[in-house]
Amino acid sequence: MWSFPVQLAVLEASGGGKKPSERPHKVCPVCGRPFAWRKKWERDWESVVYCSERCRRTGVKK
Repeated sequence: MWSFPVQLAVLEASGGGKKPSERPHKVCPVCGRPFAWRKKWERDWESVVYCSERCRRTGVKK
């Protein structure tokens, strides 16, 4: 497992360990609503596009 300093660096870089207002945000291309970093998206935040499963199923509006 990782040592403590490495774990802390990963959390801080991805949004963990910060106030909710300080975490990274994105805008959903389907509904246009902003959404913030969540713990469940920690490992793949860069690939997260949609705010919810419903928006993912709907896809991008044209």
